[in-house]
Amino acid sequence: MRIEKLQRNYDIAVRYQFFPLHPETPAEGVSLEVLFAARGDAESRKARQVRMKGLMDGEGLPYGERTHSYNSRLAQELGKWAETQPGGSAIHDAIYKAYFVEGRNIGDSEVLLDLARATGLDADAARVVLTERSFREAIDRDWEMSRRLGVSGVPTFAAGGQGVVGAQPYELLQQLVQAAGAKPRHTDD
Repeated sequence: MRIEKLQRNYDIAVRYQFFPLHPETPAEGVSLEVLFAARGDAESRKARQVRMKGLMDGEGLPYGERTHSYNSRLAQELGKWAETQPGGSAIHDAIYKAYFVEGRNIGDSEVLLDLARATGLDADAARVVLTERSFREAIDRDWEMSRRLGVSGVPTFAAGGQGVVGAQPYELLQQLVQAAGAKPRHTDD
């Protein structure tokens, strides 16, 4: 993936900034047909699936055939907490796979607890985080920062006060980190 390549080639730290993508989505989710029809998007679900699969293949990411969109708020809160735990960043890939590959409801606490367990996180501590919503304010701050930065989609890559939205070629991301003053590492990549 491009971000891992940037991390190998440049002295950069990657930080997740959470963004409210479809925060109005109910806990049970909404079908993609309903979601996109409400936005006036005429592209068929199948055409969108083919387009997204092509983009993800280009990134080397797995991508399944989802039928629903689910509210990601609890997953973001769990992810924010997980980042404070040893090895917790693995939750991000697990949530991605659960949602985009397996079509699981990442707004469901039990699904999230399964993912926490699978990535070696303390499931009891994760349950407390989800029940008490102890990372709610942290996500609220991320959402506010995303609004201030003008984030309008995912992924958004930002460095040095500049940003680009969407899957971008490695060379563009490289220019972004170079312009921000990132120091190159000496690698063969």
